[in-house]
Amino acid sequence: MFKQWKKGLAAVTGTLTLAVALVGPGVAPAYADEVTAKDTYHIVALGDSLTVGYEPGMDLKSKLYGFVDRLYEQGLFHGRTEITNLGIGGLKTDGLNHYVKAVLDERPITAEELQPGLSGIDPRTKQIGAEAAKAKPIIAGADLITITIGGNDMMSLVSTVETLSDEQLKAKMQELFKIYTDNVSSVITNLHAINPDAAIVVADQYNPVPKVADEVAYAKLLAASGEFTKLVEGVADSFATQGVNIKVAHVAKKFVGSELTMTHILKDDIHPNQYGYETMAGVFAETIWGSYKNPAVQEQGQPMRIIVKGQELNTPYKPILRDNLNYVAIQDIVDAVGATTTWENKTSSATITFGDQTVVVKIGAKTVQVNGTAVPIDTPAFLQKVGKEDKTYVPLAVIASGLGFDVQYSTKLRTAFINL
Repeated sequence: MFKQWKKGLAAVTGTLTLAVALVGPGVAPAYADEVTAKDTYHIVALGDSLTVGYEPGMDLKSKLYGFVDRLYEQGLFHGRTEITNLGIGGLKTDGLNHYVKAVLDERPITAEELQPGLSGIDPRTKQIGAEAAKAKPIIAGADLITITIGGNDMMSLVSTVETLSDEQLKAKMQELFKIYTDNVSSVITNLHAINPDAAIVVADQYNPVPKVADEVAYAKLLAASGEFTKLVEGVADSFATQGVNIKVAHVAKKFVGSELTMTHILKDDIHPNQYGYETMAGVFAETIWGSYKNPAVQEQGQPMRIIVKGQELNTPYKPILRDNLNYVAIQDIVDAVGATTTWENKTSSATITFGDQTVVVKIGAKTVQVNGTAVPIDTPAFLQKVGKEDKTYVPLAVIASGLGFDVQYSTKLRTAFINL
């Protein structure tokens, strides 16, 4: 059985066709405090297809949902967040080293210079390399940099482990470990030169092959994975003693015994499935914030969950979905964000104030006044009977944005995040 898997795995990194936006939404602070109001916490994600969020069968039109995307959602529980995903499918440690050096030097790098043959794996490689200089200010402005790298370097162990003697395996590991140490040390050195204030979180590498494939090979691969974790820890420790803010995300141990349920190995593919990516996100989140929030997904056709400053909006006056827009009871959102409101019976309008921001909402009006400027809305505010009470319901996004809050939506979680 192991031979069958090995044959399929040998082709994995050469057959991917990947897609992910270079710049997207983001994340929050690294193993520290909450984001200060109106500060945006920036994450840059570097690495291989694990950072991309790849799963078998995806192409350039696929919408990915990997661990980086989940970190963005986790970050929104902590404050305003943004992320830049610079992951490249099939990337090895030397490729990452070449790319980061080009970023440091503010020069473009061709796909072949970055890593020979990589554009055949990830067609975005050419664009990412050509725009390396543009990545420097993004990395320089990052609060946190995440790295997943090494899996493609270590794939040769998977394909040869059953044929190698213990001495040969040891020699092969030492060879691969030196390559990793040299390249990743250079990467971290250059990242620190670009941005000495950024925190860095680097992942170790899980073993994707299950015990059922071959018990002897499994034991060897687990041992190799354990040694690789020690290597990553050693590299991180060496930089930590030099004052670099760096930690290890211990992903590997979470996959032990769960290779079949956390990866696509039954499809001859080493990549995590959704459960695996969620597990990875949990490890990174715990390393960054000390915890991982596992929010429930709202059902289709129901109003989105609303998270205000990290807390779910719990109220007997439930949000209402109209014309695909979320409406909330005005007093609920006012109380949640700490604003004030006054009601004018004569005009059937509410004036909401937060700091120097003012929003005026009139029942039935097709516009709201935001700091004196009329903003059109598709569906006006309305009165809703709740028990014996009449509650004024207002469009969530317009009100929150008008008050100067950041409003972000997670389509996967069907959740709206509102932050100062």
